[in-house]
Amino acid sequence: MRRKTSRLLRGIALLSTLALGATACGGSDDDSSQKAVSASDLDAALKKGGTVTVWSWEPTLKTVAADFEKKYPKVKINLVSERSGDKHYTALSNAISAEKGVPDVAQVEYFAVSQYALTKGLSDLAPFGADKLASKYTPGPWNAVSEDKAVYGLPMDSGPMAMFYNKKVFDKYKIAVPTTWDEYVVAARALHKADPKVYIANDAGDAGFTTSMLWQAGSRPYKVDGTNVKIDFNDAGAKKYTDTWQKLIDEKLVSPINGWTDDWYKGLGDGTIATLTTGAWMPANFVTGVPNAAGDWRAAPMPAWAKGEKASAENGGSSLTLPSLGKNKELAYAFVEYANSGDGVQTRVKQGAFPATTAELQSAEFQGTKFDYFGGQEANKIFADSAANVADDWSYLPFQQYANSIFNDTVGKAYVSGTKLSDGLKSWQDASVKYGEEQGFTVEK
Repeated sequence: MRRKTSRLLRGIALLSTLALGATACGGSDDDSSQKAVSASDLDAALKKGGTVTVWSWEPTLKTVAADFEKKYPKVKINLVSERSGDKHYTALSNAISAEKGVPDVAQVEYFAVSQYALTKGLSDLAPFGADKLASKYTPGPWNAVSEDKAVYGLPMDSGPMAMFYNKKVFDKYKIAVPTTWDEYVVAARALHKADPKVYIANDAGDAGFTTSMLWQAGSRPYKVDGTNVKIDFNDAGAKKYTDTWQKLIDEKLVSPINGWTDDWYKGLGDGTIATLTTGAWMPANFVTGVPNAAGDWRAAPMPAWAKGEKASAENGGSSLTLPSLGKNKELAYAFVEYANSGDGVQTRVKQGAFPATTAELQSAEFQGTKFDYFGGQEANKIFADSAANVADDWSYLPFQQYANSIFNDTVGKAYVSGTKLSDGLKSWQDASVKYGEEQGFTVEK
């Protein structure tokens, strides 16, 4: 299996522009023999001290690292944060492949955890006691970092979805805030009729948003068992999504603007984009990116597929992991546990991070936080409820980064041509199957 996995991921590294799948041959044997590490072992390592190199773009870790060094004076945290997104993964995969310069701790988004875990690129944290921490986290993030008895990272944050809406716009046109996706379509028509410049949302085709919508609808297109993969977008949940969203596309009720662009920020600010359904990490981006609309926006639960349903989904989020080829395992784990399970959690939450820990999500202080941007609304109550209602049986592909990279060439065509959204998903499925087979995965169609 190890030989097959090495071939598998060498192929991904060569074919994927992000080299996300580079193998970690040198670390698999050591990792598989990892012995149990007790609390006293961790204490001894902290007293002895040393340096822990952490690759992470998360800004709140700077304060966490300083606090950790103050608590444990003999430990130095070398925080490398100049890379994010694709550059971060390229550097990490290249280091693992070269077996040189691998960090002791690496931030890895949930969709990419299984890809590194499959290649033995990540240490199993269960021997350190991480498997005892499951109850501390919400279902979605914990499911993303664990497999059977193995734990490949500790959840850092989460992105339970909510619908942010421009109350000023809805009030102006006397349109009810939608609670179901059917009501959402009705509201989209009413808004655009009242003012042709106003769209209920922007959507030019986005892989992360689409998979989150499928997740909430009950679709489970990906089933993964090691190197055995099934990809199937032809289930009832997927049909719910495509039937509804096709109406918005056909009737030109969503603005063809990409997220995180100048036009997007302008639309959120001037009311021509009236809602945004995304992760609970979004509020800070409203404050910094759309300051002129402060007081106009509110948060609401993600619309349901049927009246009364509470199912939600995750969008975004990441973990801190221990690459197998990293050093100072005990110190590295101690830092990860401090940052994502210990005192560091509160530090990060106070700086605006959205937690994956149930204690923080359920606390009166967290839920009672008033958001000035949202007119004093206690929006965390909505976000915490969303987190509690995320189904924990979602899986990503072990080559999800590649699949996402071809989204616009497949599903994206539904937004710019006569291609149906359901046909676009079929094309995405076919292209993903082809790629998986080329890399040596056993793919069931």
